[in-house]
Amino acid sequence: MRQYPARQYPARQFSTAFAALLLAVGIILPAIPSAKAEEVDLALVLAVDVSYSMDEDEQRLQRLGYINAITSPQVLQAIGTGLTGKIALAYVEWGGATSQHTLVDWQVVSDRASAERFASDLARASQQRVFRTSISGGLFYSASMFGRLPHTALRKVIDISGDGPNNQGSPVHFARDEIVAAGVSINGLPLMLKRMTSGWYDIENLDAYYKQCVIGGPGSFAIPVRDIAAFAEAVRMKLVLEIAGLTPSAPDTGVPGSAPPVRNAAFDPEFCLIGERLWQKRMRDREWD
Repeated sequence: MRQYPARQYPARQFSTAFAALLLAVGIILPAIPSAKAEEVDLALVLAVDVSYSMDEDEQRLQRLGYINAITSPQVLQAIGTGLTGKIALAYVEWGGATSQHTLVDWQVVSDRASAERFASDLARASQQRVFRTSISGGLFYSASMFGRLPHTALRKVIDISGDGPNNQGSPVHFARDEIVAAGVSINGLPLMLKRMTSGWYDIENLDAYYKQCVIGGPGSFAIPVRDIAAFAEAVRMKLVLEIAGLTPSAPDTGVPGSAPPVRNAAFDPEFCLIGERLWQKRMRDREWD
């Protein structure tokens, strides 16, 4: 039998033709939902700062605060009162612009057993610390988690905690605006645990910074924490509010060591660049040392 040589197609021509075929199929056939898709009331990313400005003891207490909050009766009750009685939860850590990683990927939490399973996975994850502070990098990474969410969610929220302003990567308010425009709300937990020491990475009014530059979207809020002992209670309250789709209404959170919740205020783009300016000043000062 006569053998015919295989016809060679230029790669570009083939890819174009294949893309056109896929497009035609996509137009003709309706999208087929995944059989594993599950509807949840909320998809929530817990994004936690692990930069070197947080010492190891603070990081351990921070991790334990989330573990205890997730399994608390108040949080479980809030989950149970939702339309589906389920939320999807993920836990990520972030530091510099290229230092983000997922500790616990998406899990559905609907009862004590599933909450304890999530908490157990989090407790087993190794602890690490990284250089620099890129809130924008943490936000972009957290937002990308929704792109591979295996569930349909009525609401999408990023819950970001940190103890300093953005000093690397995109300006944080640019990241905030882009993510909010995509339909994701951002809540904050500014950690104001130490007095200012070095002057180049700490700012005194971190709560105002989160209010103007970090949080955004419908019902967004931040709960500042000034005492590490208040961290667990602040996280618990914040999760309850987020799961229930509520915002703090009282002038005080009722959490000892925390400050009144803050919401968006008049925007000052120069204020949102304070972390970058402090870092640049530090670099200039080192050149003269």
